[in-house]
Amino acid sequence: MKLNVHDSGPRDGATAGDKVALLIHGGMSDHRTWHAVEEYLVGLGYRVVAPDLRGHGHSPRGEYRPELLAGDLVENLPTGADVAIGHSLGGLSLALAASRLRPKRAVYCDPGFLLGNLPAGAMAGMRQMVASATAESVRAMNPRWSQEDVAAELAGFSLFDPEFLSAVERFEQQYLPESAVVPSLVQLADPSLCIDSRGVARLEERGFAVCRVPRAGHCIHRDDPQAFLKSLEGWI
Repeated sequence: MKLNVHDSGPRDGATAGDKVALLIHGGMSDHRTWHAVEEYLVGLGYRVVAPDLRGHGHSPRGEYRPELLAGDLVENLPTGADVAIGHSLGGLSLALAASRLRPKRAVYCDPGFLLGNLPAGAMAGMRQMVASATAESVRAMNPRWSQEDVAAELAGFSLFDPEFLSAVERFEQQYLPESAVVPSLVQLADPSLCIDSRGVARLEERGFAVCRVPRAGHCIHRDDPQAFLKSLEGWI
Protein backbone atom coordinates (compact mmCIF):
# COMPACT_ATOMS: atom_id res chain seq x y z
CA MET A 1 0.00 0.00 0.00
CA LYS A 2 1.35 3.40 -0.97
CA LEU A 3 0.84 5.77 1.96
CA ASN A 4 0.52 9.52 1.78
CA VAL A 5 3.85 10.67 3.25
CA HIS A 6 4.55 14.24 4.34
CA ASP A 7 8.22 15.20 3.92
CA SER A 8 9.76 18.46 5.11
CA GLY A 9 13.12 19.96 6.04
CA PRO A 10 16.52 19.69 4.33
CA ARG A 11 16.46 17.56 1.18
CA ASP A 12 18.87 19.45 -1.06
CA GLY A 13 22.50 20.43 -0.68
CA ALA A 14 25.38 19.07 1.32
CA THR A 15 23.39 18.60 4.55
CA ALA A 16 20.38 16.88 2.97
CA GLY A 17 19.57 13.66 4.77
CA ASP A 18 22.21 14.16 7.46
CA LYS A 19 19.51 13.78 10.13
CA VAL A 20 16.16 12.08 9.54
CA ALA A 21 13.20 11.85 11.93
CA LEU A 22 10.16 9.65 11.39
CA LEU A 23 6.92 10.82 13.05
CA ILE A 24 4.07 8.30 13.18
CA HIS A 25 0.68 9.53 14.36
CA GLY A 26 -1.92 7.72 16.43
CA GLY A 27 -5.43 6.59 15.66
CA MET A 28 -7.97 9.07 14.22
CA SER A 29 -5.26 11.67 13.46
CA ASP A 30 -2.94 12.18 10.52
CA HIS A 31 0.54 13.64 10.02
CA ARG A 32 -0.69 17.14 10.91
CA THR A 33 -0.86 16.19 14.59
CA TRP A 34 2.95 16.61 14.61
CA HIS A 35 3.05 20.19 13.29
CA ALA A 36 4.76 21.70 16.36
CA VAL A 37 7.21 18.81 16.78
CA GLU A 38 7.94 18.92 13.05
CA GLU A 39 8.72 22.63 13.20
CA TYR A 40 11.07 22.09 16.14
CA LEU A 41 12.91 19.20 14.48
CA VAL A 42 13.27 21.01 11.17
CA GLY A 43 14.77 23.88 13.16
CA LEU A 44 17.37 21.43 14.46
CA GLY A 45 18.24 20.45 10.91
CA TYR A 46 16.21 17.26 10.64
CA ARG A 47 14.44 16.08 7.55
CA VAL A 48 11.01 15.03 8.88
CA VAL A 49 9.11 12.17 7.27
CA ALA A 50 5.56 11.70 8.56
CA PRO A 51 3.10 9.23 6.98
CA ASP A 52 -0.65 9.02 7.17
CA LEU A 53 -1.42 5.46 8.32
CA ARG A 54 -3.81 3.43 6.20
CA GLY A 55 -7.38 4.53 6.91
CA HIS A 56 -6.15 7.97 7.96
CA GLY A 57 -5.53 11.26 6.20
CA HIS A 58 -5.00 10.89 2.48
CA SER A 59 -3.74 7.30 2.62
CA PRO A 60 -5.87 4.49 1.16
CA ARG A 61 -8.34 2.37 3.10
CA GLY A 62 -7.93 -1.37 3.46
CA GLU A 63 -7.76 -4.19 5.96
CA TYR A 64 -6.72 -3.01 9.40
CA ARG A 65 -4.34 -5.09 11.50
CA PRO A 66 -1.26 -3.93 13.41
CA GLU A 67 0.99 -6.15 11.34
CA LEU A 68 -0.27 -4.52 8.15
CA LEU A 69 0.22 -1.03 9.59
CA ALA A 70 3.80 -1.98 10.43
CA GLY A 71 4.38 -3.42 6.97
CA ASP A 72 3.17 -0.17 5.42
CA LEU A 73 5.78 1.74 7.42
CA VAL A 74 8.55 -0.55 6.22
CA GLU A 75 7.44 -0.21 2.60
CA ASN A 76 7.03 3.58 2.63
CA LEU A 77 9.61 5.02 5.04
CA PRO A 78 13.41 5.25 4.89
CA THR A 79 15.43 2.81 6.98
CA GLY A 80 18.14 3.87 9.41
CA ALA A 81 16.53 7.17 10.51
CA ASP A 82 18.21 8.99 13.37
CA VAL A 83 15.03 8.83 15.42
CA ALA A 84 11.53 7.44 14.99
CA ILE A 85 8.68 8.63 17.21
CA GLY A 86 5.32 6.85 17.28
CA HIS A 87 2.25 7.91 19.24
CA SER A 88 -0.43 5.54 20.54
CA LEU A 89 -1.32 3.05 17.77
CA GLY A 90 1.46 4.66 15.74
CA GLY A 91 3.79 3.59 18.53
CA LEU A 92 2.45 0.05 18.34
CA SER A 93 2.96 0.03 14.56
CA LEU A 94 6.49 1.39 14.97
CA ALA A 95 7.37 -1.29 17.53
CA LEU A 96 6.28 -4.02 15.11
CA ALA A 97 8.36 -2.43 12.34
CA ALA A 98 11.44 -1.43 14.37
CA SER A 99 13.55 -4.49 13.55
CA ARG A 100 13.12 -3.74 9.84
CA LEU A 101 13.20 0.08 9.88
CA ARG A 102 16.23 0.03 12.24
CA PRO A 103 16.15 3.65 13.42
CA LYS A 104 19.11 4.66 15.56
CA ARG A 105 16.67 5.52 18.36
CA ALA A 106 12.96 4.87 18.86
CA VAL A 107 10.50 6.78 21.04
CA TYR A 108 7.10 5.33 21.88
CA CYS A 109 4.73 8.07 23.05
CA ASP A 110 2.03 6.58 25.32
CA PRO A 111 1.95 3.56 23.01
CA GLY A 112 -0.91 1.11 22.51
CA PHE A 113 1.06 -1.90 23.73
CA LEU A 114 -1.58 -3.14 26.20
CA LEU A 115 -4.93 -2.59 24.54
CA GLY A 116 -6.62 -4.82 27.09
CA ASN A 117 -6.20 -2.00 29.61
CA LEU A 118 -8.35 0.43 27.62
CA PRO A 119 -11.42 1.56 29.61
CA ALA A 120 -14.71 -0.17 28.87
CA GLY A 121 -16.60 1.66 26.15
CA ALA A 122 -13.50 3.42 24.85
CA MET A 123 -14.18 2.58 21.20
CA ALA A 124 -17.81 3.73 21.40
CA GLY A 125 -16.68 6.97 22.96
CA MET A 126 -14.12 7.52 20.21
CA ARG A 127 -16.72 6.89 17.51
CA GLN A 128 -19.03 9.46 19.05
CA MET A 129 -16.19 11.94 19.45
CA VAL A 130 -15.28 11.72 15.76
CA ALA A 131 -18.88 11.81 14.52
CA SER A 132 -19.90 14.87 16.53
CA ALA A 133 -16.64 16.85 16.62
CA THR A 134 -16.71 20.63 16.38
CA ALA A 135 -14.05 23.17 17.19
CA GLU A 136 -15.90 23.83 20.45
CA SER A 137 -16.08 20.16 21.47
CA VAL A 138 -12.40 19.55 20.69
CA ARG A 139 -11.45 22.69 22.62
CA ALA A 140 -13.60 21.65 25.59
CA MET A 141 -11.95 18.23 25.76
CA ASN A 142 -8.46 19.64 25.25
CA PRO A 143 -8.25 23.10 26.81
CA ARG A 144 -4.44 23.18 26.65
CA TRP A 145 -4.24 22.68 22.88
CA SER A 146 -3.26 25.42 20.49
CA GLN A 147 -5.61 26.67 17.78
CA GLU A 148 -3.44 24.79 15.26
CA ASP A 149 -3.89 21.57 17.23
CA VAL A 150 -7.66 21.93 17.26
CA ALA A 151 -7.66 22.53 13.49
CA ALA A 152 -5.40 19.52 12.90
CA GLU A 153 -7.70 17.32 15.00
CA LEU A 154 -10.77 18.33 13.01
CA ALA A 155 -8.95 17.80 9.73
CA GLY A 156 -7.83 14.34 10.83
CA PHE A 157 -11.33 13.38 11.94
CA SER A 158 -12.80 14.49 8.61
CA LEU A 159 -10.59 12.06 6.67
CA PHE A 160 -10.58 9.15 9.13
CA ASP A 161 -12.22 5.83 8.23
CA PRO A 162 -14.46 4.94 11.22
CA GLU A 163 -14.18 1.25 10.29
CA PHE A 164 -10.68 1.44 11.70
CA LEU A 165 -12.14 1.56 15.21
CA SER A 166 -14.21 -1.55 14.54
CA ALA A 167 -11.00 -3.30 13.55
CA VAL A 168 -9.22 -2.15 16.72
CA GLU A 169 -11.86 -4.01 18.75
CA ARG A 170 -10.59 -7.22 17.12
CA PHE A 171 -6.90 -6.56 17.81
CA GLU A 172 -5.06 -8.68 20.36
CA GLN A 173 -5.17 -7.48 23.94
CA GLN A 174 -1.42 -7.07 24.34
CA TYR A 175 1.47 -6.24 22.02
CA LEU A 176 4.18 -5.54 24.58
CA PRO A 177 7.49 -5.87 22.68
CA GLU A 178 9.75 -8.72 23.72
CA SER A 179 12.83 -6.52 23.54
CA ALA A 180 14.05 -3.08 22.58
CA VAL A 181 15.68 -3.88 19.24
CA VAL A 182 17.21 -0.37 19.13
CA PRO A 183 17.77 2.12 21.98
CA SER A 184 14.18 2.88 22.94
CA LEU A 185 12.27 5.27 25.19
CA VAL A 186 8.67 4.75 26.27
CA GLN A 187 7.18 8.13 27.14
CA LEU A 188 4.03 7.89 29.26
CA ALA A 189 1.13 10.24 29.86
CA ASP A 190 -0.01 10.92 33.42
CA PRO A 191 -1.90 8.66 33.67
CA SER A 192 -1.12 6.49 30.66
CA LEU A 193 -4.04 5.34 28.53
CA CYS A 194 -3.08 1.67 28.64
CA ILE A 195 0.39 1.10 30.16
CA ASP A 196 -0.02 0.23 33.84
CA SER A 197 2.69 -0.20 36.50
CA ARG A 198 3.11 -3.87 35.67
CA GLY A 199 3.60 -2.96 32.03
CA VAL A 200 6.23 -0.39 33.00
CA ALA A 201 8.15 -3.03 34.98
CA ARG A 202 8.02 -5.47 32.07
CA LEU A 203 9.22 -2.83 29.62
CA GLU A 204 12.16 -1.92 31.85
CA GLU A 205 13.07 -5.59 32.21
CA ARG A 206 13.11 -5.84 28.41
CA GLY A 207 15.55 -2.98 27.94
CA PHE A 208 13.29 0.05 27.44
CA ALA A 209 13.89 3.36 29.17
CA VAL A 210 10.61 4.68 30.59
CA CYS A 211 9.68 8.22 31.60
CA ARG A 212 6.42 9.88 32.57
CA VAL A 213 5.39 13.42 31.63
CA PRO A 214 3.53 14.82 34.66
CA ARG A 215 0.00 16.14 34.15
CA ALA A 216 0.03 15.38 30.43
CA GLY A 217 -2.80 13.48 28.78
CA HIS A 218 -2.56 10.78 26.11
CA CYS A 219 -1.60 13.31 23.41
CA ILE A 220 1.49 14.50 25.28
CA HIS A 221 2.91 16.38 22.30
CA ARG A 222 -0.21 18.57 22.16
CA ASP A 223 -1.06 18.81 25.86
CA ASP A 224 2.39 20.04 26.84
CA PRO A 225 4.76 20.46 23.87
CA GLN A 226 7.58 21.87 25.98
CA ALA A 227 7.49 18.98 28.47
CA PHE A 228 7.21 16.54 25.57
CA LEU A 229 10.39 17.89 24.01
CA LYS A 230 12.22 18.19 27.32
CA SER A 231 11.60 14.50 28.02
CA LEU A 232 13.30 13.72 24.68
CA GLU A 233 16.63 15.33 25.59
CA GLY A 234 19.32 12.93 24.47
CA TRP A 235 16.94 11.17 22.09
CA ILE A 236 16.61 13.86 19.40
